[in-house]
Amino acid sequence: MIVCLCHGVSERDIAREAAAGCTNFDALQDELRVGTACGACTDCARETFDAHAAPRGCPGACARPVVMFAMA
Repeated sequence: MIVCLCHGVSERDIAREAAAGCTNFDALQDELRVGTACGACTDCARETFDAHAAPRGCPGACARPVVMFAMA
């Protein structure tokens, strides 16, 4: 899906930058120029980046499922 029409940035482009280690949205904008022209795509681009970058914040522990036990 194309996220930014002004600069031709796709969801795949954003995901690739997040996987390559882009750590914040400002850096993403510097790299891809997404959301820097008309600004209409900024919210969608930020949500897309957050969805792809979220797992990077907590190595190891966040990837494991949380198991809860009910007390009887």
